[in-house]
Amino acid sequence: MDPIESEANLRSQFLEVLRSRRSPVVPLQTQPAKCVVEPLYQGTPCDYEAMKSVPKAPIHNFNEENFYLITEEGEQGQLPVLILSKKESTHSKRPAVVFLHSSHTCKEWVRPLLEDYASCGYIAVAIDSRYHGERAKIPTAYEDVWDLLILADYLTAREYIDNSKIGILGMSLGGMHAWFAAFDDTRYSVVVPIISVQSFRWALDNDQWHARVHSIMSVFEEARIDLGKDTIDKEVVEKVWNRIALGLASEFDSDHTGEVDPRCPLEGLDATISTTQKAFDAHSLTHFKVIVELGIGHEVTLSMLKEASDWFDKFLKS
Repeated sequence: MDPIESEANLRSQFLEVLRSRRSPVVPLQTQPAKCVVEPLYQGTPCDYEAMKSVPKAPIHNFNEENFYLITEEGEQGQLPVLILSKKESTHSKRPAVVFLHSSHTCKEWVRPLLEDYASCGYIAVAIDSRYHGERAKIPTAYEDVWDLLILADYLTAREYIDNSKIGILGMSLGGMHAWFAAFDDTRYSVVVPIISVQSFRWALDNDQWHARVHSIMSVFEEARIDLGKDTIDKEVVEKVWNRIALGLASEFDSDHTGEVDPRCPLEGLDATISTTQKAFDAHSLTHFKVIVELGIGHEVTLSMLKEASDWFDKFLKS
């Protein structure tokens, strides 16, 4: 099987997993927003200092849209969406970037980035991940990817967005969602996952899963009890990952991080980098870039955000 056919088959398998976990699909539709949530957080988010330090946008004359995009039946199928764009007299198509927040925050938390990108001419979009912000409390992975596929349907139907220039950026949890969404839906033509990508199989095989477990401990504790275990071990971890993201440590594994990031160990990226490089031929290696910040743990820095901005400008504004 040639690489292109293999990639298409894997993408088809992943889409089937997404569809198998869905309630009945509904037509593309929106509803007015009920409220705007303040950016509350539990503990200190990994992007706390970076968000507080993002330069204030010089332009405040924005169009702002708040609404729910209906992605499936049920309460969790109401996807809260926030869109900022600079008011302009012309109506030319503009590039768009979707921003995905980290754990324990919400779409309003990344508003400094929305304002910054909107002031530079982008359509800036943010959503609440499931069980965050206006949604509930138990973390998942693939359900958010489904939401992002429906969001792509919505964005490509907007006359003011250039369908060939839609990027997606995610931090930590959001970066995982961005990575999966861009793999399954090529309408996201540029992806920037920050402190998020790793090989989950490598983490299991090398006993490097503890830090990520601590980020959502209640879920793993519930699985430990279900399995009748005294402590959380490799079996418990693998059960949870298969429950919230089937195939995460196998066929859908990830075969921009910090050097000493305990949740995304640098060694666990080696296979990911090697496999991804092979997917690019000699003429397109400039479309793939990995940046490691020395001495940085699981945190977002301003320099990471600057690299992301430059990357989007390179491919979405050319």
